[in-house]
Amino acid sequence: MGSELSAVLFPGQGSQTEGMREIVERRRPELLELARAEASDDFFDRADEGTRWAQPAIYCAALAGFDLLRDRVEPDVMAGHSLGEIAALVAAEALTAEDGFRLVSARGRLMQEAAEMEPDGGMLAVRARERAPVERVAEECGLTVANDNAPDQVVLSGPGAAIAAAEERLREARVRTKLLPVAGAFHSPLIEPAVEPFRAVVLETEVREPRVPVFSCVTAAPFDDVRERLVQALTQPVRWLDVMRALERRGVTRFVETGPGRVLANLVRKSLDGVEAEAPLAMEAASA
Repeated sequence: MGSELSAVLFPGQGSQTEGMREIVERRRPELLELARAEASDDFFDRADEGTRWAQPAIYCAALAGFDLLRDRVEPDVMAGHSLGEIAALVAAEALTAEDGFRLVSARGRLMQEAAEMEPDGGMLAVRARERAPVERVAEECGLTVANDNAPDQVVLSGPGAAIAAAEERLREARVRTKLLPVAGAFHSPLIEPAVEPFRAVVLETEVREPRVPVFSCVTAAPFDDVRERLVQALTQPVRWLDVMRALERRGVTRFVETGPGRVLANLVRKSLDGVEAEAPLAMEAASA
């Protein structure tokens, strides 16, 4: 493909911000109606309480943000970080907004229920340019590399005792770490109890050909089998760095994040040289 392409990026968990409900009320009010019918519209207020609330809140806000950006960018390709994949597939018209909402609602609930079966599970963010020592500590402690976010940023996932052991070993090696405020070892084998119940929901969902390619965080390539990749994404690593590099190889030079937040635009800036990365809605909110 040629150069000078644009990619629209849809954020994942941890991107929640103040004001999400307002943008959804303004741009996608039908999603709030759907929320009242399917679940509860109080998930915006409870987004910091757990993944079952955060996932539908971020999904709705990301689609509202995409609606606001329609006049500013014509995407040649799309990608989403973890749960953001579902919003990207909706924006690309592979899924309806209603089916996408049902998927993220089920996904958040099932992931939280799986996490509660292993109540001490957690995730540890690691900042290090040298990957090999971090991967060695993860393997020896029995942890999974859950997120590969940037050249100097990975997230480890697993049982609490293993997280504590890895944190101590990495601190001794003068490697920066940070425990993430999540109640679960997401994107690891500990989320396996969510897989089959989520598969049942996914198999009931109609999937169409997307109008532009959407990249999967499981394969770092355009979605092939949408249903299977969405199921695999529960327990497989989020290969975000590989996704960004694959988009760059495809000719993408402009990356636009829908919001909420600007997490993905910041990761692009850290990971790729000579490209444009922006989160215009986050900038406007900050200056309002």
